[in-house]
Amino acid sequence: MSTQVNLYEAKTRLSDLVERAAAGEDIVIAKNGRPRARLVAVPDRTAPRVFGRWRAAEVFRDGWEDDLTEHFDEQ
Repeated sequence: MSTQVNLYEAKTRLSDLVERAAAGEDIVIAKNGRPRARLVAVPDRTAPRVFGRWRAAEVFRDGWEDDLTEHFDEQ
């Protein structure tokens, strides 16, 4: 279901409109009767965030500094 509200009404009732959108309602914001924006719910995360997951990743490969030292030796 889609509900259209004008911009002034959206500004004055934003909290209510956000809660309605979070509940699944599609809110269309119009200016001068023409649709300009849409409020929709943000989907929930499917998996919890894992902090530090890159800590164990191999960020620098062996020999990455070799290319840099060649450039510094030329000066």
